[in-house]
Amino acid sequence: MHILIIGAAGMVGRKLTQALVKAGTVGGKPIERLTLADIVAAEAPAFAGAVETLAVDVSDAAVAAQLVGKRPDLIFHLAAIVSGEAEADFEKGYRINLDGTRYLLEAIRLEGARAPYNPRLVFTSSIAVFGAPFPDAIGDEFFSTPLTSYGTQKAIGELLLNDYSRRGFLDGVGIRLPTIVVRPGKPNLAASGFFSNILREPLVGIEAVLPVSRDVRHWFASPRAAVGFLLHAASMDTSKLGWRRTVSAPGLSATVGEEIEALRRIAGDKAVKLIREEPNETIIRIVDGWARNFDTRRALSLGFVAEASMDGIIRAHIEDELGGKIGG
Repeated sequence: MHILIIGAAGMVGRKLTQALVKAGTVGGKPIERLTLADIVAAEAPAFAGAVETLAVDVSDAAVAAQLVGKRPDLIFHLAAIVSGEAEADFEKGYRINLDGTRYLLEAIRLEGARAPYNPRLVFTSSIAVFGAPFPDAIGDEFFSTPLTSYGTQKAIGELLLNDYSRRGFLDGVGIRLPTIVVRPGKPNLAASGFFSNILREPLVGIEAVLPVSRDVRHWFASPRAAVGFLLHAASMDTSKLGWRRTVSAPGLSATVGEEIEALRRIAGDKAVKLIREEPNETIIRIVDGWARNFDTRRALSLGFVAEASMDGIIRAHIEDELGGKIGG
């Protein structure tokens, strides 16, 4: 099996690559080749099969044709400009998040017109496709009315995935990822970054800024769960999806205050005191339009799973990123 990961240098892409290398198979089929593509070259893993790392611009139609021309059996499309950056730079957001996705789908269609070809494509969407006003828990049937450019770009990607799958050009699975916490590494330009910052930094003795009130509620899953979603989507029976090819992944609804109390239980008052509350009106305005809770019975019935507590999410970060130890 040949696997292409677009967005391989990002946090989820790196963790997905590690998981694939460790497993060695997908759906019982051995992985023989990995192609890792991103705007910067991903680090090549220690892998017995063939590995190619490419630094490419996914918004270039010729790049999409080049990647698909290698006829990968399984494609993970993770590349995106994150929410805050897509809102700040309108043209860049549409170029990467919309045009990059459309060029990839078109490259697959055209490759299939040359000779039979129908790869599995796993596409990461976002809960940002939904906009207020919200019900108590958002089901998969709720209207997709995004209130950000990023959410709009992802919603269009979902529609394209449905149509290209319906027409038989590819076998698509879309996953609306919750906000991923705790994200390792340095803060990125996502408006949601503070949800991770207020846990990640205090766990290692560093101060963090909280730009919203503690009663803000949001929808979370860990990086470990996100990789699990992708691996499951890669081998699941897609006939169970029908023509609604995108699902809202399971997660945990929690307030910022509940995040902080979980941090207190695990790392104590010393860690919590490192959180400095500093309201940011731009972030507050963006977050006010985000979904807070989901009814994910459809995803659960399809075999997707996630953590059930914020304590579990924090402990996963400590195990995976801090060697099981906390403190600066």
